[in-house]
Amino acid sequence: MNNSKMQLTTFILLPGTCKEAMTFYQAVFGGDLTMTTVGESPMKGMFPAAMHAKVVNSRLKSPLLDISACDWLRPTQTAVQGNTVCLYLSGGTRDETKAVFLKLSEGAQVTDPLAEQPFGLYGALNDKFGNRWMFQSK
Repeated sequence: MNNSKMQLTTFILLPGTCKEAMTFYQAVFGGDLTMTTVGESPMKGMFPAAMHAKVVNSRLKSPLLDISACDWLRPTQTAVQGNTVCLYLSGGTRDETKAVFLKLSEGAQVTDPLAEQPFGLYGALNDKFGNRWMFQSK
């Protein structure tokens, strides 16, 4: 596997808020955002016209992160939002960590305000789209 180009990318399934969430994340982190709706995709014919405005694929890439996402596209199934998967930001400076935490706090449920811990500065929140973020810096 050492020569593999396989890479792990965080992928978020959102309940119809993909465009708004990814645009918000781009405002926080910068980077290049690409987005394709169902109606713009080769899968257009597989979905009813009412779903053509939903996002089938989006990706935000910056030097800091790589996130992919789409809207929930299974109308006969119910999405279950959980906090067993989270987006973990670490390795930045304290100032970078504080700035990103502050921006993502907009409309969020801050479960662990940024505070000194034995392992460094730590905080966590559930953002306004229901996604869990954890932050840590030395």
